[in-house]
Amino acid sequence: MRKSNYLWLLLVAVLLLPAQEMAAKKKKEKEVTDRELWAGVLYQMAAPVLSNMSEGKLQENMQVELSPTWDGRDKRVTYMECFGRLMAGLAPWLSLPDDDTAEGKQRRQLREWALKSYAQAVDPESQDYLLWRKEGQPLVDAAYVAESFLRGYDALWVPLDSLTKRRYIEEFTQLRRVDPPYTNWLLFSSTVECFLRKAGAKSDAYRIVSALRKVEEWYVGDGFYSDGPGFAFDYYNSFVLHPMYVECLEVFTNSGKNKIWNAGLQFPACPEAHAAFRHDSGTFHLSRGGLPRIRAFHYLPHRYPPTIGFVGMAWMVAQGIVERTGTCCHDSCHQPYVR
Repeated sequence: MRKSNYLWLLLVAVLLLPAQEMAAKKKKEKEVTDRELWAGVLYQMAAPVLSNMSEGKLQENMQVELSPTWDGRDKRVTYMECFGRLMAGLAPWLSLPDDDTAEGKQRRQLREWALKSYAQAVDPESQDYLLWRKEGQPLVDAAYVAESFLRGYDALWVPLDSLTKRRYIEEFTQLRRVDPPYTNWLLFSSTVECFLRKAGAKSDAYRIVSALRKVEEWYVGDGFYSDGPGFAFDYYNSFVLHPMYVECLEVFTNSGKNKIWNAGLQFPACPEAHAAFRHDSGTFHLSRGGLPRIRAFHYLPHRYPPTIGFVGMAWMVAQGIVERTGTCCHDSCHQPYVR
């Protein structure tokens, strides 16, 4: 009996050894940092778009799904939204210096694809030539392309060839055909004109100044601006008003060196107010879909270091993106994606 017990103990010990070794290996594995998590998510979102567009194949391979309530706009605006809003978000990251880390290699690859994609976007002979010259919606998404150049001027604008630069200036200039309504759209015109100003091209100062003045007039308190004459309790302060207002001020005043504008930036209460009406899970209530809720972070890099409250949502937001098959949406209701 005693011998049988010893045999059973020996058998259990042998069976437990692999489990102990695996547990030890797991402990030794490096924990993924917030930065590594976000860098991975950024690459996962951007690579399908930029790898295709760099070869002029985005519109060929991108599957577009339209809502049953689609308003009849030319659906090709989807590709401009996809590229412009993606690059506006990526630009500061792609502007970081190259290094040999895993993140650095991903950045370098995305930047190479992005520069080729920029050229495809304005080449009339390319299958990925974007919808610059039809309808009013392109003004919105052209502003995000312009914003990407403002945010990554040296890394994304300067390396472009002279023909591509000339084409962008022509496309941005012809967008003056669009008369923006008295809403956040004023800042789309202003952002395009501010980029032209920064690039040394002829710009329309009235479109810049009138937008800045109206936004200043629309301040309603606690870090919020009214989106036009009527206040809208949503996230367009983050999507458009705060980021583009600040960027236009920085260009127009040459980062404050030219004392030609006396504007008080009303930021302090805005992040705390936005945080106050999010769900305990970290999701945001006042928006039309998942991706616009993520865009509620848009203004944070301009004036605020990460806080515990916002960094704590990183895992939740990133996991939500990872669960999706792709990137970008059209006003959140008509969600195209590249597989």
